[in-house]
Amino acid sequence: MLLKNKIPLTYALGKIRKEIILVTAYAILIALVYDRFHFTRISIPLSVPMVMVTVLSLLLAFKSNQAYDRWWEARTIWGAIVNDSRTLARQIATMTFTEYDSDALDIFRERFIKRQIAWGYVLGQSLRGARTFKGLEDVLVESERSYIDRYDNKPFALLELHGRDLNFAMRKKWLNKYQQVEIDNTITRLCNAMGQCERIKNTVFPSTYSLYIRFAMYFFIILLPFALIEMFGLMEIPMVVAIASSYLLIEKMAIHLQDPFENRPTDTPVTAIAATIERDLRQALNDLHTDHHKSLATKGKEHDYYIM
Repeated sequence: MLLKNKIPLTYALGKIRKEIILVTAYAILIALVYDRFHFTRISIPLSVPMVMVTVLSLLLAFKSNQAYDRWWEARTIWGAIVNDSRTLARQIATMTFTEYDSDALDIFRERFIKRQIAWGYVLGQSLRGARTFKGLEDVLVESERSYIDRYDNKPFALLELHGRDLNFAMRKKWLNKYQQVEIDNTITRLCNAMGQCERIKNTVFPSTYSLYIRFAMYFFIILLPFALIEMFGLMEIPMVVAIASSYLLIEKMAIHLQDPFENRPTDTPVTAIAATIERDLRQALNDLHTDHHKSLATKGKEHDYYIM
């Protein structure tokens, strides 16, 4: 995914390659027919397509704004996911306490926080329609991977494991009821964010609106050569191609922005955001520079994550 790099012009034009070829062929055909067959010389006033372009511009502006709103909402939701993930890790690391069996509490903290790391990646991959989820071996133990395999909605399964572990911590008296309510509120916000992302993913932009824009655009492109041929001659060919390309690119941009979870350069960078969550949560576990470290739940090694 392209995040900060400039998107090359060849990539942008490649999205409308077929349309450019058709428009170019059409403009050349009109120029040849106009030049060789005098009886078919048809021209129209430039004001006619200008009326069409005014309507088309309004339609495209509205669609672009609505598409950007969907993209920005998705980015805002993932910003909240970052904040709530950090909050959850902080709460688990600082609110849980025991005077006995500290090793079990250390294991609980690590599994809980690493499960939240996995949740960010799993949510992003599921929104992009992934059927297999990669990179979870280092953050989920075998029992957790087996548990979520039974669910169609795997991010929800991970949040359910959060809830089960929260109840377990309450029974072990690692948390009091007020702390449990606060942590559960954080998990609820994560669940709400997941639902908002799914709403954006599953809500289709009205197809009839896109059909009207396409009809208006094609009608404008059909009329444009007849308005330019008498004044510009063969120069109408590059002019028609340039004008048509600008409107086609605007429409294509709106189409891409309205679906922010399709793994395109213009999408919400969910993988990069999940990596940011992992970096911060691993620092909370003092695990950023110890890539060789294995999970306590699988290896049984002692390690104290609590930093005084």
